[in-house]
Amino acid sequence: MSTPFASAAPYYARYRPPYPAELYALLTERFALDGSQTVLDLGAGPGTVSLPLAALVEQVYAVDPEPAMLAEGCRLAEEQGRTNIAWLRGDSAVMGRLCLPRIDLCVIGGAFHLMDPTRLPAELDSVLAPRGGIAVVTTLAGAAAGQQGPGPAWPAVVDEVCARFLGSAPRTGHGPSTHPAGGAEEAEEGDELQGLEGLQELEDRLAKSAFSHVRTTTWERSTRCTVDELVGLQLSRPCSSPARLGDRKGAFESELRRALLAHDPGGTYTRTVTVAATIATRPRR
Repeated sequence: MSTPFASAAPYYARYRPPYPAELYALLTERFALDGSQTVLDLGAGPGTVSLPLAALVEQVYAVDPEPAMLAEGCRLAEEQGRTNIAWLRGDSAVMGRLCLPRIDLCVIGGAFHLMDPTRLPAELDSVLAPRGGIAVVTTLAGAAAGQQGPGPAWPAVVDEVCARFLGSAPRTGHGPSTHPAGGAEEAEEGDELQGLEGLQELEDRLAKSAFSHVRTTTWERSTRCTVDELVGLQLSRPCSSPARLGDRKGAFESELRRALLAHDPGGTYTRTVTVAATIATRPRR
C-alpha cells in the first residue's frame, strides 16, 4: 500500500515551489562554495535543495527515507543533467552507517524538527570539515511568519474542504489558520509549520551544540498560484496525500477546485511566505 509520503512524492516534485536564489547566494558566500565542496542534504525529498546546489559544488549526497522521493529526485536530476548527486536511502538515525566522506555543508529542510536535536549536531561534528556547518531551511507562512494584518481568505477554503474529506483541517501552511499542537502535518512534515517561536527554539538548540555560532536570514516572497497548483500543493502534503484520500481523491480534487473558484472566479491566488535559513557553524578561534 502506498504510504502518505510515497503517494505525495510526484506532487511534491512538481508543485512545491523552489527556494529563492538568495538562499544559494548566501550559502555560496558563507561556505565559499566554488565547485570543490561536498554537501549532505538530509531529508532531501525529491532534491528541492540538492538539485540547485549540485551546480555549485563537486558532490551532493541526498539522503531521504522514502524511496519514492528519491526516485523523483533521480528523475529530475536526469532531466537536468545533474550527475554529481548520490541518492541514498536513510535518515539522521543511520547517518553513521552511510560511510560519508568529509562534508563541507549539511543542509536540512523543515524535517529538522523530526530529528534528535542533540544527537544530530553531535554526529555531524565528526563528519563536517573544520569550517563546515549546518544550514536549516524552513518556510514560515502567513501569521506564522509574523505578518501583520489579515491574510488571504483562500486558505480557509482549503481547510474547510480538507476537514470534510479528512475529518479535520490539516494546516495548509499558507495562512493564519492553525492546527492543534501535535497535529497531522506538524508531526509529519515540518517545512511550513514553524512560527517565530519555533524559529527561536531552533536557534537555541543549535546554539547549545558544537555549532554554536548561529545566524538566521529571512526572505519574504509572494507568488501567484493557479487552482491546479493549489490542488497539487495539497496533494503534496502527507496529511492530504493521495494515500490518505484513497478512493476519495478524485472527488477531493473536484470539490477543492469548485470551492476555490467559487471563492475567487479569477482562478489565481496570492501565496506569501517567508523563507528562513538558519546557519550554524563552529565558533572561530
